[in-house]
Amino acid sequence: MRNTHTIDATGKSLGRLATNIADLLRGKTKVGFAPYKDDGDFVVVENISKIAITGKKKKQKIYFHFTGFIGGMKEMTMEKLIEKKGVGEVLKKAVSGMLPKNKLKPGMLKRLTIK
Repeated sequence: MRNTHTIDATGKSLGRLATNIADLLRGKTKVGFAPYKDDGDFVVVENISKIAITGKKKKQKIYFHFTGFIGGMKEMTMEKLIEKKGVGEVLKKAVSGMLPKNKLKPGMLKRLTIK
């Protein structure tokens, strides 16, 4: 049975919040956890605009994307990503990187709601 967890992001660090969310989405907090099962819960994150991004990450952290074409490596700083898509996209990318790289990942990310 899936539960719904509501998390308030006010003043919380980006990475620590992302690890908590990834554990809940994966189902690691449940007694019957198994790596091959998708038994995670729903997670709703509120007040995402008040999240704490520490240090110089906004200017120094770079996200890469490869288009598939020759010379198609694109890069974007965290500052530009926040400007373009909002802080929610940064949190989504952080959580996505902490989930398993297999067929279960898209289903887990669908259960994440960022407000």
